[in-house]
Amino acid sequence: MNPPEAIAVGAPEIAVRTEADPRTALDRAVEKLRSLQHPDGWWKAELETNVTMDAEDMLLREFLGVLEPEATARAAEWIRSHQRADGSWSLFYGGPADLSTSVEAYVALRLAGDDPGAQHMRRAAALIRGLGGLQRSRVFTRIWMALFGLWDWDQLPVMPPEIVFLPSWAPLNIYDFACWARQTIVPLTIVFAHRPVRPLPFDLSELDGPDPFEPPVGETAAAKGLSRLDRALHLYEQLPFHPLREQAMARAERWIIQRQEADGSWGGIQPPWVYSMIALHLRGYPLNHPVMQAGFAGLDRFTLDDERGRRIEACQSPVWDTALATVALHDAGVPGDDAAMRAAGAWLLAEQVTSTGDWAVRRPRLRSGGWSFEFENDNYPDVDDTAEVVLALLGVDDPEPERQRTAIEHATEWLEGMQDDSGGWAAFDVGNDSVLARELPFCDFGEVIDPPSADVTAHALEMLAAVGRADTEPARRGIEWLSAEQEPDGSWFGRWGVNHIYGTGAAVPALIACGVAADDLRIRRAVRWLEQHQNDDGGWGEDVRSYREPEWIGRGESTASQTAWALLALHAAGERSDAVARGAEWLAITQLPDGGWDEPYYTGTGFPSDFSINYHLYRLVFPVMALGRVTR
Repeated sequence: MNPPEAIAVGAPEIAVRTEADPRTALDRAVEKLRSLQHPDGWWKAELETNVTMDAEDMLLREFLGVLEPEATARAAEWIRSHQRADGSWSLFYGGPADLSTSVEAYVALRLAGDDPGAQHMRRAAALIRGLGGLQRSRVFTRIWMALFGLWDWDQLPVMPPEIVFLPSWAPLNIYDFACWARQTIVPLTIVFAHRPVRPLPFDLSELDGPDPFEPPVGETAAAKGLSRLDRALHLYEQLPFHPLREQAMARAERWIIQRQEADGSWGGIQPPWVYSMIALHLRGYPLNHPVMQAGFAGLDRFTLDDERGRRIEACQSPVWDTALATVALHDAGVPGDDAAMRAAGAWLLAEQVTSTGDWAVRRPRLRSGGWSFEFENDNYPDVDDTAEVVLALLGVDDPEPERQRTAIEHATEWLEGMQDDSGGWAAFDVGNDSVLARELPFCDFGEVIDPPSADVTAHALEMLAAVGRADTEPARRGIEWLSAEQEPDGSWFGRWGVNHIYGTGAAVPALIACGVAADDLRIRRAVRWLEQHQNDDGGWGEDVRSYREPEWIGRGESTASQTAWALLALHAAGERSDAVARGAEWLAITQLPDGGWDEPYYTGTGFPSDFSINYHLYRLVFPVMALGRVTR
C-alpha cells in the first residue's frame, strides 16, 4: 500500500466498473485506439508538460514585440488555471511547488496585466519569497529576467560564443553536450554576447528573497575549478576588444540556421527554438525573414487551443506515438494486413531519416537509417524511436516487402553503429558522457549529457532480438551492460519514463527476448521487486519524486501506463500469477466508458526530476499492449 503522502492533492476519483473482464476491456481499448488514427496513418496525442512553456512563449513574443492581446489573455487563463491553493505552480501533477516555474508564471501574469495586489498574485509572490525569491531561481529563469532588465547580466554565468571554435575532441566543446543542450547553448552564446535589455513597465521587487544572491559553487574539485574559470571569463567580457567575437557569432549563426527543421523548429523542442529566434533577431534578422517566419509558424503548430485552454506543447511525438500504437494493435491481435496497420507502416517508412545529423560527429562513417520523434526532426534521429519503429514494422504486412526489408536493414545498421563503447545505447549520441559538462555553473536545470540508459538499451536489444540478431556481438555487449545496470533491489532505473517501473518494464522483456531464461536470477529479482511494489488496488504507480527521493521508488498512485509496464515485464518473465490477474483486473475496472483511461499523473520524463511529461497516449497504448499479451 502507498504511504498516505503518496496521494496527490486533487487526485481524481476513478469511476470503477462493476464488471472486470480484461478481454472486454481490451476490445473497447482497441476500438478507442483505432478511432484516434489520422487518415494519413499516424497517431499523435497531446504531450503535456508545465506552464513554463506558456510563460516563456509570452516572454518571447514580448521580447520580439509581437505579443497579441487575445492570445495573451488565453494563455494567462491557462496559467491561472494551474495555480495551486498555496499560490505555486508545479512541474508535474501533484508535485511540490517549484520556485522557477512559479516565478515565470507570475511574471507572465504580470505581463498579461494581472494586478500584483490581486489575491492569487499575492499568494504567488509570498510563496516565491518563502522559497528564496528570484535570487534562488534557476539560471534559465534569471536569463529571461535579464532580457527585460529584471536581473543583472553580470550575475549570470558567462557563455562566450568563442566556444564554437573548440574542436570536437576538446573538453567542453559543444558536442560534449547532449543534442538538446548544445542546441540551446549555441544560440545563448549570441544572446550573452549582446546582453540585451528590453525593460518592462514594472519591476519584481515583490519577489525579492530574504538573502542576497550568491553564485552557487559545487563541492567537487571540477566544479570549483569551473567556477574560477567563470570568474575569469567575466573579466574577459569586460575587455574592450574581443578579436574573435564577431567570427564566433557568425559561425554560431550559421550553425543555428543549418539546424532549423522543415517545420521551423530547432530540434522540435521549445528551449533551443525560443533562444534561436532571439539570437537570430539580435544578429539582425527581421521578423519577416523566412527563417523567423518559419519559426513563428512552427510555434503556432505547437499551440493547442480548445475547450481546455490555450497551451504550448514543448515538443510533439507522432513517430513515437505511431510506433507504440502499431505495436499495441499487433499485440491485441490486429492482423498485419489490416488497413490501419498498413497505413501506419507506410507512414512510418516515409519518415525514416536518410540525411546526416549531429550524431555523425562521433560516427562519421555510419550510414543514416534511424527515426526521429517528431514530424520534422531529421537532424536528430534517436535510438529509442528507431527500435520501436522497427518493432512496429515487423507487425505490418507491407504490400512492398522489399521496401520494408531494406528500411529495417538500414535501421539495424544505424542502431548497431550507435552503440556506445561501454555496450549500452544512449538516445541521440555516442560517447556523450562528459561529467565535466554537468559541473558548469549554468547547468542547474536538467540533464546536459546523453549517456547510455537502461531503457534505451533494453529497447535496442528487444529490436535486435526481433530481427534475429540476439546472438551477435552488439547484442552480447548490450546484455552485459544492461545486466550490470540492474539495481541492488532488482529493478532498473528509467531514464525516459517514470521510473524504476519503466526501466524494469523495458529491461525484462528485452532480456527474455535475447534468450535469458525466465528462471535466471536477474529476471527473478526483477519479478520479486515488481510483486513487492504492487499497490493494494492491484495496479502499479511510481511518483516523479522517485528520481530524487528514494522513498518514492516504486511507489505512487496506480496509473494505467505504469500498471501496463509492470504487466509487460511479468508476462515476459512467464508469470501467470495472482499479481498479473489483479493488474489486468485493475485495468478492466478503471477503464472509462469511451475505452480509455484517466491518467493525470506524469509518467514520461524529459529530464529526471526537472522536466516531466504526461504523454496522453500512454494511458491507452500501453494497456492495450499489456492486455493484448496477458489475455492471449
